[in-house]
Amino acid sequence: MGRSSRAARSPEPAATTGPGGRTHAQGPLSRPVGSGLAELRPDRDRPAAWSLLIDGAPQSLVDLADPTHLGFEYQRRLGHLIDLVAPPGRPLTVLHLGGGALTLARYTAATRPRSRQQVAEIDTALTELVRAELPLERGWQIKVRGADARSVLERTPEGSVDLVITDVFSGARTPAHCTTVEFTTLAARALAPGGWYTANIADGGALPFARSQVATLGAVFPELCLIADPAVLRGKRFGNLVLAAAHTPLPIADLTRRAASDSAHARVEHGRALTDFAAGATPATDATAAPSPEPPPGVFR
Repeated sequence: MGRSSRAARSPEPAATTGPGGRTHAQGPLSRPVGSGLAELRPDRDRPAAWSLLIDGAPQSLVDLADPTHLGFEYQRRLGHLIDLVAPPGRPLTVLHLGGGALTLARYTAATRPRSRQQVAEIDTALTELVRAELPLERGWQIKVRGADARSVLERTPEGSVDLVITDVFSGARTPAHCTTVEFTTLAARALAPGGWYTANIADGGALPFARSQVATLGAVFPELCLIADPAVLRGKRFGNLVLAAAHTPLPIADLTRRAASDSAHARVEHGRALTDFAAGATPATDATAAPSPEPPPGVFR
């Protein structure tokens, strides 16, 4: 789930073989999938770009002519982490928990050729729609598994991935079983030395869910940070927050510069400020977890 921004980042020109796929002349498309009503809407500013919505909630934005284009704010913040987890251009092994229109997998493949990526997307009808209408480039090593994110994580070999990206939404809410200490422990087990865990979540108001998620990640990882719009952090609006965690120090200075220079300015919280942010919050466990909060009415209009 995300908020789009008209000024999006394209760090480098992508090598493409042509956009292919659905054209704007064909118009929007609606189709029932396992998770609800999927809609593909043409982007008014980019002639080969499409937004994917599920039951009216924005999920992904894909530019078939430029896979480095990240139109949603939270995706650009995750893009910063993809850029910084290893030296530029080095191939990665990435596990994506939650697929949508595969925007971040496309970005990784375009900016880090020869990367090996696995995507867990439980909605196989959605994946079939995306593959048919918004096809992947030939040669990209992206494997999509039609299974629950946690079940894929449980089967991921220990120490096998450089980056875990959790972007799991059922409609507009993250399922409870993907928000716990046990889930996070599985992700930590899957990471190779120096690897990072990242997650996109959504919250608003006093941010109780986000504070609990910081406490949850802090129970597993010694290093973490949070990236979000200042208005979201102040409780002024409902929105996305991106978390990153690792067993080694994160590049906070580089990340802060990138977040601050983005068209949708974001703040990076870490260290004492993040500890204070989560003060009093209890880590979520399999026995206590609840889904992320329902977005307020009209938030996507």
